[in-house]
Amino acid sequence: MLLDGDEWRRRFAEIKWEAWRLETLPQYLMPHEAEQFAAFRDGRPLSPPGASAYTERVSRQHADGKHNGRVHVVTRPLSDYLRFEFSRYYEPHARAGDEIRILDVTNRPNPLAGVQDFWMFDRAEVVLMNYEADGRQINREVFEGDAAPFIEYQRIAVTESVPFEEYVNGGHRA
Repeated sequence: MLLDGDEWRRRFAEIKWEAWRLETLPQYLMPHEAEQFAAFRDGRPLSPPGASAYTERVSRQHADGKHNGRVHVVTRPLSDYLRFEFSRYYEPHARAGDEIRILDVTNRPNPLAGVQDFWMFDRAEVVLMNYEADGRQINREVFEGDAAPFIEYQRIAVTESVPFEEYVNGGHRA
């Protein structure tokens, strides 16, 4: 089953205790951020990131004891998009309570090689995030099988990564 619109948003609104994501791509080409990304690449000033529906939801859920988190697998040098994403999204998301971690595989084997992007909700439902090679989203697809492998991918990702704040302050593992 493909997810979009209200069905997609409902997954986040109805978590019992956790929404978690694995990100594996060096860029995501999202139409709603194209103008800001172009300005970033050109060195033009960006409007300050403000509160968004995402940060407001994460903040509310964090206050209720629910967790939102992700691990992004990266290699250095970081792509322009990752530098943009770190400053534009990850910093305000982390302040809101999103538990963001970075798995830098620059000088070591990737323990999650071949695993595609996904979201997992309450360690029960997995949604595969399908992208073109350039980072354009194709669709979101509910995974119909056992979530156990994805729970293990999450364990590996968290164990092998460092908190976002530590990574950007020079504490990256390589």
